[in-house]
Amino acid sequence: MNLEPKNIIIIEDNADIRNGFQLLINATGKYFVSNTYESCELAFDQISTIKPDIVLMDIDLPGMNGIEGTKYIKSILPKTEIIIITIFENSSRVFEGLCAGAGGYLTKNSNHIQLLNALDELSLGGAPMSANIARMVAESFFIKNNNLLSERETEVLKLLVEGKSYKTIADVLDISLSTVKFHIKNTYIKLQVTSKEDAISKAKAQKLV
Repeated sequence: MNLEPKNIIIIEDNADIRNGFQLLINATGKYFVSNTYESCELAFDQISTIKPDIVLMDIDLPGMNGIEGTKYIKSILPKTEIIIITIFENSSRVFEGLCAGAGGYLTKNSNHIQLLNALDELSLGGAPMSANIARMVAESFFIKNNNLLSERETEVLKLLVEGKSYKTIADVLDISLSTVKFHIKNTYIKLQVTSKEDAISKAKAQKLV
């Protein structure tokens, strides 16, 4: 059975990037861009009606920036996933975005394969981010921390290694699916990985589970 393509909006003040992302995404068949906007303010006039599955959000926008925009979107549409697109490789901006509710990050120099992989990973409940950003966040958060993963994160990772789905993990641990995704996102950051496969591989190599 064919699934409905996921509805995406793009909030980006650079018209070339906006249009380029739109053409690329609409060619996939799995996703479609219903609207693009050059500012958060313009998007917010329609976003409650559109109810996008995913928002691609520029972090440095005129008027309200992408971090504040992410907070607002998550407050009114908590199920909408957000990937922040940024030229900044600055850990403080990353922290702010993650705390605001962004599900992942990509730098603007990411190629089309990285963009589409990020959409796929986000749709599966993962936390896409560039390797550079993942590394910086990990170093900033955990460089002095020998106990890399929390007890709950270790439990989630163990079930992931066993091949359990996110829904099954939620059922086994008696937690919500969103909580599972939160722990997986933190695990990705701490392990400096960007996909489920990389997390499993690193967990096995470092005997974390």
